[in-house]
Amino acid sequence: MKIHKVGIVMNGVTGRMGTHQHLMRSIVEIIKQGGVVVGPDEVIIPDPVLVGRNLSKLEKLRSMSGVEKVTTDLDKVLSDSAYSVYFDAQTTGRRAGAVKKAVAAGKHIFCEKPTATNTETAMKLYGICEKAGVKHGVVQDKLWLPGLRKLKRLIESGFFGKILSVQGEFGYWVFEGDTIPAQRPSWNYRKEDSGGMIMDMLPHWRYVLDNIIGNIKAVSCLGATHIPERVDENGNPYKCTADDAAYTTFELEGGIVAHFNSSWVVRVRRDDLLTIQINGTKGSAVAGLRECYIQHYGNTPKPVWNPDIDQPINFYEGWARVPDQEQYDNAFKIQWELFLKHVVKNEPFPWDLKEGAKGVQLAEKGLESWKKRRWIDVPDL
Repeated sequence: MKIHKVGIVMNGVTGRMGTHQHLMRSIVEIIKQGGVVVGPDEVIIPDPVLVGRNLSKLEKLRSMSGVEKVTTDLDKVLSDSAYSVYFDAQTTGRRAGAVKKAVAAGKHIFCEKPTATNTETAMKLYGICEKAGVKHGVVQDKLWLPGLRKLKRLIESGFFGKILSVQGEFGYWVFEGDTIPAQRPSWNYRKEDSGGMIMDMLPHWRYVLDNIIGNIKAVSCLGATHIPERVDENGNPYKCTADDAAYTTFELEGGIVAHFNSSWVVRVRRDDLLTIQINGTKGSAVAGLRECYIQHYGNTPKPVWNPDIDQPINFYEGWARVPDQEQYDNAFKIQWELFLKHVVKNEPFPWDLKEGAKGVQLAEKGLESWKKRRWIDVPDL
């Protein structure tokens, strides 16, 4: 058996997403399964070291994950040739500086999104990676969600006919932290800490729409800070300076219109925390994180508006569940495996830092649209 041991510097994994999705459900699971198989007698085995600013949190992660190596000294571990990959899951404002250090140390780069706080910096990160000749990628996890993969299969099979529109609903109620603890970190609601719904979620909608439905050509966005004050992790009240909701319309290539409501101040009465509906001339589909339901032209009811009687049609009855036709692993884990294959075997990996910069660009254009209260074109990078 040929074993490719890949040392990974995992910085910022003490946060919620870094701990659960990247460490426990991705890297730890890859190690448990015996690595990533790349041939009949060939595997890739991750060898992580956990990096953070809080040693006690790192020690808890050590106990939880079984990963023995932890450190608070990023510079020292970057100088260690045993580690060829740098992964960054820090808050957005800290990412660019650490990535630059890692590139200077010759590391391949894989990082969370947004890759930077502005498009100029995001493109510079892409440029320095290209110049240094290191491999690089950005997390675009929703592309591997079962529900969205089913949507993509439907598009590929021609189910929709001509696609007309897309409706996205995302979000849930994040508690303010005074009586019930908040389930998201407080920095999300402070602009000075790179927080905000637009900067958080528009990069997601960029890669989802670009990769599954069609490239974004223009954006109209209205942000809002509905809750002006929250209580942080230490029980201290703070002013919310970032947007906690975004109401966004996109113009896609081919004349497709997409509208996404993104909110941390909405109560869920839909199939899932994220639902995406595609409407076409021959049919429609609604996907959540895992399930997808379809209604073909021949199953479409013919309602008539009459508010004086109870609605005679049960609109849910005309939809059919798309069966599971594939095995679905954790979306983050799938992309980690693809990136490791890219590093070791040079297999294609199109989700690079330029793709990450496109997400930052859309967030900036959304903020500009909100400020100017008008449509903003989204040019090619």
